[in-house]
Amino acid sequence: MPALFDYGCDAVDHLGILARVASGATNLPRLRHNGRPGTIPRMSEPFELKRVFVTGGSGFLGTSLRAALTRRGVTDVVAPSSADVDLLDVDAATTAIVESRPDIVIHLAARVGGIGANMERPASLYLENLLLGTNVIEAARVAEVDKTVVVGTICSYPKHTPVPFEESSLWKGFPEETNAPYGIAKLAQLVHLQANRSQYGQNGIYLMPTNLYGPGDKFHPAVSHVIPALIRKCVLARESNTDEIEVWGTGSASREFLFVDDAALGIALAAEHYDGDQPINLGTNSELLIKELVEMIAELTRYEGRIRWDHSKPDGQPRRCVDADKAHEHFGFDATTDFRDGLAQTIAWYEENRTTAEARSN
Repeated sequence: MPALFDYGCDAVDHLGILARVASGATNLPRLRHNGRPGTIPRMSEPFELKRVFVTGGSGFLGTSLRAALTRRGVTDVVAPSSADVDLLDVDAATTAIVESRPDIVIHLAARVGGIGANMERPASLYLENLLLGTNVIEAARVAEVDKTVVVGTICSYPKHTPVPFEESSLWKGFPEETNAPYGIAKLAQLVHLQANRSQYGQNGIYLMPTNLYGPGDKFHPAVSHVIPALIRKCVLARESNTDEIEVWGTGSASREFLFVDDAALGIALAAEHYDGDQPINLGTNSELLIKELVEMIAELTRYEGRIRWDHSKPDGQPRRCVDADKAHEHFGFDATTDFRDGLAQTIAWYEENRTTAEARSN
């Protein structure tokens, strides 16, 4: 295995990193690779004894995943914040993962936003997500991590994918335009994992949860997705006695929503049981019109004013609903949270934690 990897203009001495980590120790960190593809050993000890390194572990999904791992008996979880480790820096990412010596790396860290953010910052969303994934996957490979779990996005699917989205449809067209930079950056990580599996034997899996929601979501207007954005809009309008709220699009697009705790359980189950090279959807096998979503949120937030649709703004992808059967087949995952109940929990959390909910802007 070569010591240097070229990332455009900087060459990173990964073996030097390993040597520095091992300085003062009696053994080098978990080096097992013999230079031939397909030789990284699979996990043998019980899942609850694994050390798990989670990127984005203090975020919306990461917080829920850490709780899900705890419920499954995993007690050794390393989850550095972005302030602790800059994963956009390949040297920092490699050092963090090598020093932690994890059995499993779960990559959640991402730069995300709704349609507005996608339109305003497409280049930043593309490049930062591409670098985050590339650096983490390569760091896990160099550190000889037993298993790497990368969480992608259904934004990678073609704009006019037949519903329900099947994993085999990923390469049958171009993503919806406002989603494309983010979706393609994440999809490149699937290719990276498959290429590394072929050449180096790296055990990496790729999961695609549908639109997430739940307590702990981001409600800052610069980065919020559709559910937190609508909840905030309706609550503020109710409190200010506003007669009318404006919503982007026509309301005719559909979305599928997955409660964050259900998604976290799916990721934990896949980390424990799935070793395949093909991507897997995580979802609920159901879809909801945006018009119906807005009406439900208005009802649950007790907003009684009018809803005006701004047809000059984009709807985004026309329909979005995944086929989640493979998740059930391969690792026994089924989403169980009733959508209305999950929405009520999300609204209650926002109203009780408004300062915290609106503080996060990245």
